[in-house]
Amino acid sequence: MNDILTLVIAKYNYWAFVVLMMIGLYGMIIKKNLVKKIIGMSIFQTAIILFYVSIGAKENATIPIVAHGSEAAGHGSSTIQAIDYINPLPHVLMLTAIVVSVATLGVALALAIRIYRQYHTLEEDDILSRINQS
Repeated sequence: MNDILTLVIAKYNYWAFVVLMMIGLYGMIIKKNLVKKIIGMSIFQTAIILFYVSIGAKENATIPIVAHGSEAAGHGSSTIQAIDYINPLPHVLMLTAIVVSVATLGVALALAIRIYRQYHTLEEDDILSRINQS
């Protein structure tokens, strides 16, 4: 039992990812209000970003910048080991994902405002019934 607790505590970021993903998925699927669906989508995107940043992290690793160029070229005594460095690719990709998620959130909220002006409601069932009536 103690091993399970240690594992859960050691991987808390993955548990946070799973909880946030399930909250976002619940909001997108179950909720009938469009703003709640949009917020659920935003939470889901945040969970995915947390997951990718979590898998890109390493203990006891440093940023991939070589301090001395002459040593990197083979003129020094130390060799560069890839295991000593953090992979920057997941972090760079998530910076792009953050920009895309903010843009997606902005467009979705703008569409929600447009839908509200057209139908005077943000409830999915009311909007669908008004579309079917016309």
